[in-house]
Amino acid sequence: MKIGIIGSGNVGGVLGSRWAQNGHEVTFSTRDPQSDAMKQLAAKAGPTAHAATLAETVASNDILLLATPWPATKDILSKAGDLTGKTLIDATNPFLPQLTGLEIGTTTSGAELVAQWSASAKVVKAFNTIGNNIMADPNINGHAALLLYCGDDEDAKKTVRTLASELGFDAEDAGPLTQARLLEPMALLWVSLAFTRGYGREFAFKVIRRSR
Repeated sequence: MKIGIIGSGNVGGVLGSRWAQNGHEVTFSTRDPQSDAMKQLAAKAGPTAHAATLAETVASNDILLLATPWPATKDILSKAGDLTGKTLIDATNPFLPQLTGLEIGTTTSGAELVAQWSASAKVVKAFNTIGNNIMADPNINGHAALLLYCGDDEDAKKTVRTLASELGFDAEDAGPLTQARLLEPMALLWVSLAFTRGYGREFAFKVIRRSR
């Protein structure tokens, strides 16, 4: 697959690198593709990765990971170009400063705003409920970390499930995009447990089913 990374920080850098190492063609978007930092990231990711501008990244890839800081998300999408028909994996969270809460929730979600801002893109919420350290290695004591995703386009969700599963996640469909109203508070729960309640970052959620 050809995957564009919008936001090449901790989350985008880890996921993009892992997908590139799995043989996908990955483009990291950046203001300056020739910067030392981007050259180092692309080199570390492997021969199927390279850096490009935001417009070039969007134009050349049908699958896009959105991993931008929430305050910058609307502006970045407004400059992204034509997103029609593209699968847009929304890994953002509408956190307040200092992670004190969510900017929006209950009756809408960050993912639903992303869908509005990206017009005709096929938005799938995913990779937002755990830290980038779990994305780097979702195997915890022999158990695959849970990766919940949601969206309104079934084909786009199948693509996300494939990309998540090949990284080693237990990928589970949480339903339509409105379910992001639950997944985004779940992300805040992970942050709270990790940094406030003393869990540390090396944990993830898990679904356990009773056999019938």
